[in-house]
Amino acid sequence: MQQHEPFDGVIGRTQAESEPWWPVPPHPGDGAPDVVVILLDDTGFSHFGCYGSDLTTPNIDALAAGGLRYSNFHVTPLCSPTRASLLTGRNHHTVGMRAISNFDSGYPHMRGHITDHATTMAEVLRDEGYATFAVGKWHLCAMENASAAGPYDQWPCQRGFDRYYGFLEGETDQFSPDLVHDNHRTEPPASPDEGYHLSEDLVDHAIGFIHDSVSIRPDRPFFTYLAFGAMHAPHQAPPEYLAKYRGRFDEGWDVARERWFARQIELGLLPPDTELAPRNPGVEPWDSLPENQQRLAARLQEAFAAFLEHTDAQIGRLVADLERLGRLDNTLLLVLSDNGASQEGGPFGILHEMKYFNMLVETPDEAVERLDDIGGPHSHANYPWGWAQAGNTPFKWYKQNTHEGGVHVPLIVHWPAAVSDAGAVRDQFHHVNDIAPTVYDLLGITAPDVYRGREQLPVSGQSMRYTFDDPDAPTTKRAQYYEMFGHRAIVADGWKAVTRHNAGTPFDDDTWELYHYDVDRSECNDLARDMPEKLAELIALWWEEAEDQGVLPLDDRSIELFFTRYRDRSVHPTDRRYTYYPPMAPLPAQVAPGMGGKGFDLAATIDRPAGTGGVLFATGTENSGISVFVQGDRLVFDYNCFNDHHVVESSVEVPVGPSVVGVRFRREGAGGSAVLFVDGVACGHLSVPFAMHIISSVGPSVGYDHGSPVSQRYSGHFPFEGTLHKVDIAVVHKGAQTADVLEAQQRAAMSQQ
Repeated sequence: MQQHEPFDGVIGRTQAESEPWWPVPPHPGDGAPDVVVILLDDTGFSHFGCYGSDLTTPNIDALAAGGLRYSNFHVTPLCSPTRASLLTGRNHHTVGMRAISNFDSGYPHMRGHITDHATTMAEVLRDEGYATFAVGKWHLCAMENASAAGPYDQWPCQRGFDRYYGFLEGETDQFSPDLVHDNHRTEPPASPDEGYHLSEDLVDHAIGFIHDSVSIRPDRPFFTYLAFGAMHAPHQAPPEYLAKYRGRFDEGWDVARERWFARQIELGLLPPDTELAPRNPGVEPWDSLPENQQRLAARLQEAFAAFLEHTDAQIGRLVADLERLGRLDNTLLLVLSDNGASQEGGPFGILHEMKYFNMLVETPDEAVERLDDIGGPHSHANYPWGWAQAGNTPFKWYKQNTHEGGVHVPLIVHWPAAVSDAGAVRDQFHHVNDIAPTVYDLLGITAPDVYRGREQLPVSGQSMRYTFDDPDAPTTKRAQYYEMFGHRAIVADGWKAVTRHNAGTPFDDDTWELYHYDVDRSECNDLARDMPEKLAELIALWWEEAEDQGVLPLDDRSIELFFTRYRDRSVHPTDRRYTYYPPMAPLPAQVAPGMGGKGFDLAATIDRPAGTGGVLFATGTENSGISVFVQGDRLVFDYNCFNDHHVVESSVEVPVGPSVVGVRFRREGAGGSAVLFVDGVACGHLSVPFAMHIISSVGPSVGYDHGSPVSQRYSGHFPFEGTLHKVDIAVVHKGAQTADVLEAQQRAAMSQQ
């Protein structure tokens, strides 16, 4: 017969006439190091203690003391693009990740996933014989493909990782996360009341995956990609960590920035003549703030600091375990952030980050009423611009921007077996697309030109290996472009051109700035007027890079791309009608019906024994969401608008036996109105003053309330105790008044009786 598998033996008529042969499985060779990449979220250049702050990060600082700190390392301005670049060694537009994976703009540079024409580090290393594990935030799968219906082709286990435990979205609640284990959704192993926190759970699983592998195959090295939800909002930490920071930041962000900047100079992390950038627009002098604004801002920074220290402790647990296994000395371990500190808390900071995405301003006078909730399970907090800029010391601007505050982050490389200059600083300019080429270079492997029959895009990053032994070597990276939502920049040969774009403004009207980057890291001395020819040269180079790397077309859309695109043969059909049959796994928010900011009909076909109740449909969390449930024989609708609960219950009892119950919600100005129905009869009315456009990053569950309870009227998952046959939802077309779902389901139920 024709042999499809390789065989180097001999096949005769009998075994006696034949010679067996066994293929040798791939193996990177004796002495190949383990590789661990630890990625934090929304962490600024100065946040680690070893990068200047007085926040408590002893385990990260110890890694820096035993390894190398990079003082001139850069990423993209946003999370998914950085992850795509880190894992592939290519630029983010090139591989299809212009912005976050929640978007698909219809152009090749924004498909919401990494193209199959760009191998990930996991794919390359697995084929070389490595065990590969991903733990934590993924955010590299188009969110409408992140449900149990798949497709699964862009989930971690399909992009080179043998095992996965974490969350697919851009953020999740640290006390009640939305979790995936390998290719299926799972529940957290404990509750917040039992001391659960996601960061601890992630490290538990990272350690478990490693132990499973090295216990049985100690000869086989592993690649572990540990991407914490920290330090992205919500900033949440165990109470003992929060208590430790009470009062620590009452002096304010101005004093903190000055102190952290002075320490950065002392540590040699900046050229000695670097200036501290002025406050960003909207950041007021701390001493000028009203008392309530100071109290709120200080408490929000306390939550951030507690969250960071708790995360550092989990990193310490992992490092201690590697040492106990005797593998730390030969582990290439990298710690970095995906972008600079976040501006998404607004000028005051915010208890509920989803308010930012709904364009709602929460005043300090309102927020201080719930000051003690900050950092715990009852808040979804993010800190204000002033503390974000402090985290980005000495730079200006933030995450999303192409100025240094958005793209200049810490990088620590720890590998005792290969790094002899322990505790030193490296100042060569490099970028996140250089991580994969560095790993490949150190392991002596090459990314394939063809992978599974697909021609591969060239790796555009440069190896940083040369920096390990030569602190004075000039950078090998000549140029790097940046672009995000129309913000643009380019660094080349020690110079930087950058522009901050306002959405809707013609791109040709943007004002470009010019900095001699080698001596002006903080972008304080704009030379655009003095050196127009140099600026023109850099702008022209930006356009060349944009053409070559797939940056075009320029697109300044952002939050509007969140909203549902209706098309048949997708999770969002053009008739906007959905039918769910429990039991079923929870849905990611972008798979769910687009109920935010729209009218909808929801009808549940049930069969209820006497005295039973429970949730029929719930979406969101205790901080914002919608829940429809039966309690005390009544139908209840709770519209939880950032802990402002608008609740109505039916004036009639839900029948024992079969019935159709539901809610009709219609927009009215900025708000809306809801009507409850039981078997076609209106039996409850509710007015809602504000209709949330983006409800939550946590999607719905059918037949129970997944995660933290949306309504205060029940606790836990509160599963429906009767039979829930199905839930029908119709999102109202723009301008339409009815979707007729309630009437249609009532007629169908009556015809079956």
